Amino acid sequence: MIKSFLILIIFSTFLAATQQIILVVSDDLNTSSAKLECFEGNSVVFKSIDVNIGKKGLGWGLGEIELKKSPQDIIKYEGDKKAPIGVFKLSSIFGYSKSNNFKMPYTHASKKLICVDDSNSKNYNKIITMPKNKPESFEYMKRDDLQYELGIVVEHNKEAISRRGSCIFIHVEKSENEGTAGCTSMKLLDLKKIVSWLDEKKNPILIQIPKFSASEILRLYPELKNSELLHQK
Repeated sequence: MIKSFLILIIFSTFLAATQQIILVVSDDLNTSSAKLECFEGNSVVFKSIDVNIGKKGLGWGLGEIELKKSPQDIIKYEGDKKAPIGVFKLSSIFGYSKSNNFKMPYTHASKKLICVDDSNSKNYNKIITMPKNKPESFEYMKRDDLQYELGIVVEHNKEAISRRGSCIFIHVEKSENEGTAGCTSMKLLDLKKIVSWLDEKKNPILIQIPKFSASEILRLYPELKNSELLHQK
């Protein structure tokens, strides 16, 4: 029993020391802009990056753990143009290029690849090849613009609960300082740095919060003690 307990502690310590965290912090629930930091263990990997979030700010999402919120706080729903608050696994990378050398699973965004945002579909919140019977609502992963030239899949609403939000990504910004439909966006150059760094063996996650949740995140993730964003008043 003691041996098993020690192994668990050692494993947990190792995980904390090597986990990759993308941290996004906004000033409040209503702004469409935020700042991003990247951590590996307690080390800052990249300097703070300016990013865009939902056009209507943030709403409470469905992630890996339950963060504290008030009964009156706004919940994220499909089509609300809010980016999700929470802690989310980063599962894969996608892009227009057929080849890659990433340390994460990669999906080529062909013209037949779609993400389903039809809440009534059995494929809701899934990236699939276009089926014979098209969903009533979906988005193409190979767009006419460059917003999905490179992106990261954020595992928000993994259980595909109806109307709780779908197709959440970190992707290329449409233009500087322009909010998104619910994703997190940035300049292509910054995104390229991040995807080249991500490694599925290091359990990468996205923590996306308003500033008032900073103290809770510091309690849950003490390795982020060196974050400037979590210590700003």
